[in-house]
Amino acid sequence: MDIKMNEFPLPSRRLRLGFVGGGQGALIGEVHANGARLSNRWDIVAGALSSNPERAKASGKAWLLADDRIYIDYREMARTEAARKDGIEAVSIVTPNHLHAPIAKAFMEVGIDVISDKPLTTTLDEALSLAKVHSEAGVVFGVTYAYTAHVMVRQAREMVRQGDLGHIRQIHVEYFQDWAMEITDQGDNAPWRLDTAQNGPSFTVGDIGTHAEHLARFVSGLQIEALRADFHVTGKPKVLEDTAFMQLRFEGGVPGTLMVSQTMAGSQCGLRLRICGSKATLEWNQEQPEFLNLRSVGAPEKIISRGYGSGMSPATERLLRMPRGHPEALTDAWANLYLEFAVAIQARREGAVLADGLLAYPTIADGVDGVRFVEASIESNRTGAWVSCALKNVN
Repeated sequence: MDIKMNEFPLPSRRLRLGFVGGGQGALIGEVHANGARLSNRWDIVAGALSSNPERAKASGKAWLLADDRIYIDYREMARTEAARKDGIEAVSIVTPNHLHAPIAKAFMEVGIDVISDKPLTTTLDEALSLAKVHSEAGVVFGVTYAYTAHVMVRQAREMVRQGDLGHIRQIHVEYFQDWAMEITDQGDNAPWRLDTAQNGPSFTVGDIGTHAEHLARFVSGLQIEALRADFHVTGKPKVLEDTAFMQLRFEGGVPGTLMVSQTMAGSQCGLRLRICGSKATLEWNQEQPEFLNLRSVGAPEKIISRGYGSGMSPATERLLRMPRGHPEALTDAWANLYLEFAVAIQARREGAVLADGLLAYPTIADGVDGVRFVEASIESNRTGAWVSCALKNVN
C-alpha cells in the first residue's frame, strides 16, 4: 500500500498505548497522555504509572485502566502485555532519565514500539547501546522533542528547505525559564533533576538545552559539528549548572549560539530560534507559536500566521487542526507528535510503505545526538576547548 505525499493514511483502528511513569502529580505524564488522546490515534489501556503500589493503583484508576492492566513493575508489564492478544502496541516512557534505557530495552525485546521522553539516556555509551538494541528489534522508536511538532516550526523548516532564506549564515537559539531560581540540591525536598544518579551529569543543558539544540538542527537541517560551552550557577547554590552559554559550529562552518537558563528572572518558557540566511532571517518564539517573523533584506518585516493556504506548505497543512483566528497551542504540537508516532507504528505493523518525507518525528538517532551534545558541552565546560559533536552512524 502506497501513501500520497501530502496525506496521512487513515487508521484502521486506534492503537493500544501503555505508560511507564507519569502517574499522579507528574505533569509531563498528563501532557503525554493528553497529546495521545487529542491525536485520536490511541487508546491508553495499560500502565505502570509509579513504582509505589498505592500511587500506581490510584493513578491507574484515575486513568480508567482495567484493574488487571495496572502494573507496579515495568518488566511484568512488558512480559504480560506482549503475551496478550489485545496487548499494547507501544509504550510511552515518562520517568526520571536513568530509567529510560532499561525500560525501553525491556519493551523493545518483546516487540513493543517505544516512545521515550528526552534525554534518551544519561550517558552516550548507554545511548549507543540502546540504539543497537533498537536496530536488532526493528521497532519504531520516537523521542518526544515536542516543540518540533508545532505547525509553524514545520513551516519554518519547509521555508529553509525551499531556499526562502538563501544560504544559511548564522543560527541562534535560546531557552530561558525561571522556575529553578530558588531550588537547591540540599535537603530532603531536592528535586530529582538535581540528583545525578537519577538525572545524569547535567541539569539545565540535559533538560531544556537538548530541546534547543534539537530545534536548531531540525529547522536548519544542519548538524552541530562542534561546540564550546560555559556552565554557570546563577540561582541558589547547586552542584549542577542552571545556566549555560555556548558557541556552536554547524555543518559547512555555519556559526551559531545557544543560551539556556532555568534561573532567568521573569522568563516562563522562552524558547526562541533565529535562522539567518543570505536573503532573510526567520524567527520563531515558542510563547507566540502561531507566528513566524520573516525579515528580508531591503523589505518590510513579514509576519506569517498559522492557517490553511496563504503560503503554508502542504507538509505543514496536514498537521493543522484549526483555521486562522482559532488558536492552537503546545497541546496540539504534542498531538501532532503522537499522530506521527501512530502513523509510523501502524505502517510497521501493517507492512505499509509510507511516502518519503511524510513523517518528521524525532527518532532514536536524534536522541543519541542529544546525549552526545550534553556530553560534549560538559567536556567543553571542563576544558575550555572546542569539542567535536561527531558521532558514528546509528539507526
